[in-house]
Amino acid sequence: MRVVLFLSIFFLFLSCEDKHSNKKNSLKTKDTITVVKKVEKPEDTIKDITSEFPILDSPTAMEFYLEYDKHHKENKVRITTDFGDIDILLFDETKFHRCNFIYLTKRKYFNGTQFFRVINNFMIQGGNGDDMATAIKRRKIGKYLLPRDTNRGFKHDRGTVSMPSSDIENPHKLASPYQFFIVQQKGGAHHLNGDYTVFGKVIKGMDVVDKIAAVKTDEADWPLKNIYIRKVEILN
Repeated sequence: MRVVLFLSIFFLFLSCEDKHSNKKNSLKTKDTITVVKKVEKPEDTIKDITSEFPILDSPTAMEFYLEYDKHHKENKVRITTDFGDIDILLFDETKFHRCNFIYLTKRKYFNGTQFFRVINNFMIQGGNGDDMATAIKRRKIGKYLLPRDTNRGFKHDRGTVSMPSSDIENPHKLASPYQFFIVQQKGGAHHLNGDYTVFGKVIKGMDVVDKIAAVKTDEADWPLKNIYIRKVEILN
């Protein structure tokens, strides 16, 4: 009787161990499969990334966006912040700048960046960050500038979206592709016309822009409390 009882307990214990082991193995197997996919054929992965997402510089960026424009016609995006959403229409006329913004959105570059320069009754500027993650994203995408495209009839009216020039030595005010600013000033900021490329406008959410513009900042116009762009997504 004792032997039978002992064997029964022994087999029950093994059965429980098997169930726990299967749970652990299923999780490990899932993780292992993920690792194998990444490690077993790295050349395939690198090839795919290189072909779809080349590392851009100024000469190759123009060629890349000319081709990109043929297949990616989206022109409406939503910027999600803790203050609310800002919907933007990107202008087809400013092809390179529209394509650049759509491309960076699809690469999820803007997610986690900040509105890092805020001047009330002027503008709010976004696309930068104070963490290493932003710099890493930029390295993966490339270092390049975009030409000005200021002869399309667009002016820096309130609610327009424009691209600042790079802070490097840049006498022709070539555009910094990773940043953008939204004109918040009542009546517009027309002294910027001709120097910077207007490539979109806010179609919904100017109340959110006004809230962001009103926050307290330090002497460098950086908000005292970080204003994160949680995500940018394509609407249409």
